Amino acid sequence: MPFPPSPRARSGPRRRSLLAVAPAALALSGCTGGDSGGPAAASAADRARARAARDSEALVERYDAVIAARPGLTGRLRPLREEVVRHARAFGSDRKASPPASASASPSASASASPSPSPAVPGNDKEALAGLAAAERELADRRTKALGAVPGELARLLASVAAAGAAHVFLLTEGDA
Repeated sequence: MPFPPSPRARSGPRRRSLLAVAPAALALSGCTGGDSGGPAAASAADRARARAARDSEALVERYDAVIAARPGLTGRLRPLREEVVRHARAFGSDRKASPPASASASPSASASASPSPSPAVPGNDKEALAGLAAAERELADRRTKALGAVPGELARLLASVAAAGAAHVFLLTEGDA
């Protein structure tokens, strides 16, 4: 006799899909060699690494905007933000893990501190979390797709960060951390 479906409608990734991301990503990254194919391949890898660093920096800015606009989410978002900062640094960014200026700082003040405009933050916590989850999901998907085009070590790093991004999506949409 089959079990009845759960009464709670679930959105976002399931635990099994999160657990499946890491091995699949590692299997894909294992298909590429550790050596670059020469100067052109090294240049492509450098561009991919720089883009990954910029993408992580932009994601940190999204976290900063949400933390500034929705201070009640600071405790939940700060560990995820710090991990994204570590990802940016792993890709070569010089961004520090320091928290945003203050959780009570206005979004316009934090926007003037960075060269790019601060991302718009939805008016309630649920929508703000959903926006961050969507950004994390899109970036994780893009990084997973890029695995076959980069050398081995960078592919492994991309796979690891993509898996962490998938876990962040889960924590932002399902977790009660």
